[in-house]
Amino acid sequence: MSFTRHALIRMQQRGIRADVVEDLLDFGRTTHDHRGAEIVFFDKAARQRMARERGEDALRHLGRRLHAYLVMSAGGDVLTVGHRTRRIRRH
Repeated sequence: MSFTRHALIRMQQRGIRADVVEDLLDFGRTTHDHRGAEIVFFDKAARQRMARERGEDALRHLGRRLHAYLVMSAGGDVLTVGHRTRRIRRH
């Protein structure tokens, strides 16, 4: 996995740490954006998987960062990261 320059800048600007990105990649749900990339985010099932594996305290520690998402290219590069302000539609 590699990060584009844009993704690194957005991580810094939006206060999204690398460990949150790793958690997204480990536990997050993936959906296609129908433009050749994938969106990875925490849904209810992803939060439950994370709570089972790491415990409720780890989930509570993430707090608002559970609203983070990332966009990944087909090649596996992280293109950008952000905070969800609305629902991600799954097709």
